[in-house]
Amino acid sequence: MPEKKTKSNLKFYTTNEIAEMLKMNVQVIARKLQHGEIPGYKIGKDWRVKESDLVAWLEKHSNKYVMNPAEKIVGRFMKDGRFEQLPVQRKKRKYILEYILKDFKPGKVYDEDEVDDIILKYHDDYCRIRREFVDERMMYRNEGKYRRNAGYRFIEEV
Repeated sequence: MPEKKTKSNLKFYTTNEIAEMLKMNVQVIARKLQHGEIPGYKIGKDWRVKESDLVAWLEKHSNKYVMNPAEKIVGRFMKDGRFEQLPVQRKKRKYILEYILKDFKPGKVYDEDEVDDIILKYHDDYCRIRREFVDERMMYRNEGKYRRNAGYRFIEEV
């Protein structure tokens, strides 16, 4: 049976209390509340924030989850699930190639049309990406058939 909310287990903080706890300026906290960044209730001229909402906001903004370089590059170049352009820098471009490569199963043999169809989900220049897969030894090509290199080591997992 779910625990019933009572006065004793509901805890609210004022703007001043939050600022003091977090060692932040009161005006900064007030601005975050006014803009809805921190969820709260305006009562009179001051705000009240539920303890659970404050904890959730802190968790969301913690540095527990730091993006690795691959995630940053993919996130920067991907728009609506596709890459409109590829980075000029080889290392950055490799992150994107690796992201697309994950759609290919190791050991499976693909014909050129299958490879092109998978690449087209992510980028229009399927010829370039197919060629770079082979040049970077991410895939092997033999008599028009392609196979993902099972021994290829990804720079970093995305």
